[in-house]
Amino acid sequence: MHQLIVIAAGIAAGAINSMAGGGTLVSFPTLIWLGVPSVVSNATNTVALWPGSLAGLWGYRREMRGADPRVYILIVPSLIGGLAGAMLLRRTPTAVFDRLVPILILFATCLFMAQEPIQRRLTRMDLAPSHHRTFALLFQLLVGIYGGYFGAGIGILMLAALSVMGHTDIHQMNGIKNLLAFCMNAIAALYLISANLVSWPDAFVLAIGAVIGGVAGAGMARRIGRTAVRRIVIGIGFAMALSLMLRL
Repeated sequence: MHQLIVIAAGIAAGAINSMAGGGTLVSFPTLIWLGVPSVVSNATNTVALWPGSLAGLWGYRREMRGADPRVYILIVPSLIGGLAGAMLLRRTPTAVFDRLVPILILFATCLFMAQEPIQRRLTRMDLAPSHHRTFALLFQLLVGIYGGYFGAGIGILMLAALSVMGHTDIHQMNGIKNLLAFCMNAIAALYLISANLVSWPDAFVLAIGAVIGGVAGAGMARRIGRTAVRRIVIGIGFAMALSLMLRL
């Protein structure tokens, strides 16, 4: 039953990620509810969903060919931040992380809900052109740290930063976002694996479910619509945050 629930959560997370993003808000709390320690759940979730970043990057390979080469400098803060966040996670006591989990889930849910206003506000920031890249580098470093530590909502933050840099092609922006997410998740996953924080049986089952869900996600999105998916994710996020708060 444990593994059936995990693969179901993986399928849901993979489908949600392919349609709207936010799959972590389903898979991560599910592992906690099944009794997996919170820090191990977070590490397992990061490793299991990492292949999805690679698949997403491959899906936008055509758009990436026309990307401004200067955007690849954002890989550097992504790697540094991802490693720093994973190291911070390892050093966070489980009891402390247990109390942070509902707050992190609530923050990620609110971030997901406010995606468009955040992007509009950052796009309107009156920055001199010479400051755009500096802002993007510092912002991406912070996103990397958050991504290596928890990760839900990083796509929204990165799209907002790319908007500030002047990018307007959403498909190309999604490709760049997937590349940066792949980098920060890869280095975070490698560190967490080396620190023996991953529950491998759960990681394998969750990864299989995520692949199945990712493949099926496009068809599901066409049937129920992106707006409906976003509402479902927001509802799940708030419900999970509230339930975990009640458990404290």
